[in-house]
Amino acid sequence: MPVVRSSEATTHEIHGARFVSYATPLTGSKELCAWRGEIPAGTRAPAHTVNREEVFHLLVGELLMTLDGQTERVSAGDTVIVNPGATLTVENPTDHTAISWVTTSIGLEARLADGTRITPPWAN
Repeated sequence: MPVVRSSEATTHEIHGARFVSYATPLTGSKELCAWRGEIPAGTRAPAHTVNREEVFHLLVGELLMTLDGQTERVSAGDTVIVNPGATLTVENPTDHTAISWVTTSIGLEARLADGTRITPPWAN
């Protein structure tokens, strides 16, 4: 039985946020990836378009999430479903770190506005 201990999770940092990956092909997952996101106060991630569905659940804090041009204030306990092809921006306008849990399918890629493709190691 694959069990990923918190001490064994892999941490990645990009665009001012921290991603702590648990479920990946390297840890035994066959179809899904899951990670904890830590979004520090004042952080604004660049707009990016995803090729896979993401389920984004906010555990702690508040965020402003813009999905295809529509901005919503998301609070702890809220879940945002990001469909493939959607463009997403995440911003933490508060003075404390927000913590999320994200699940997607293996093979997630994100494309920035300038065309740069990002293949997150925590989702592949």
